[in-house]
Amino acid sequence: EMIAATDMKPGSESGPGIDMLLDIQDIIAKGKGPGYERWARIHNVKMLAQTLLFLEEKDIRSTSLLERKTEEATKRFAEISNRQKEIESRLSEIAELKKHIFNYSKTKEIYAEYKKHGYSKKFFEEHREEITLHKAAKEAFSKMEKPILKIKDLNEEYGKLLQEKKQNYAEYRKARKEMRDLQTAKYNVERFYQTTGDKEKEKGKKRSSTVL
Repeated sequence: EMIAATDMKPGSESGPGIDMLLDIQDIIAKGKGPGYERWARIHNVKMLAQTLLFLEEKDIRSTSLLERKTEEATKRFAEISNRQKEIESRLSEIAELKKHIFNYSKTKEIYAEYKKHGYSKKFFEEHREEITLHKAAKEAFSKMEKPILKIKDLNEEYGKLLQEKKQNYAEYRKARKEMRDLQTAKYNVERFYQTTGDKEKEKGKKRSSTVL
């Protein structure tokens, strides 16, 4: 199937020049020069054909647009990934805080007795576990900058965050795949041009070619 060349350079999004996809297809079809032969020996021609089909589906026909789309996809994935990490961190904080609240409540009477006994070493040894848990809870509370939420509120926040994490995971996988696909396409195109060393693409000469 023949496709007419557009007026786009491989290195720009508009202006007179060569359609990146047709330019690559033309080089492959003609098997031009030792540069291409060198590339064909080292790289997977079928993989490049898949890359060209992917770029055609995305209507990415210039290297600058490919670069921009790759940067945008990478940024989007980073944003989703960072949010997932924030959620996971907060879920861990809530779980830890709930544990301290429970331990504090469970051991406060024993600790009160410990104080009444003048912080006796004998009493401490008899109730080492409870007193240690109580001290750990008090220390954790002292480091908190905000007021301690009630268990009910913590459970509610935990549930909402867990739901958000599950909902974001589908978007996370989608964004990761898009980023990887674009990064792979960008790498394949860059390696192709670097290895073949095609000079004609710089002259702005229009071409038409057969699709792989």
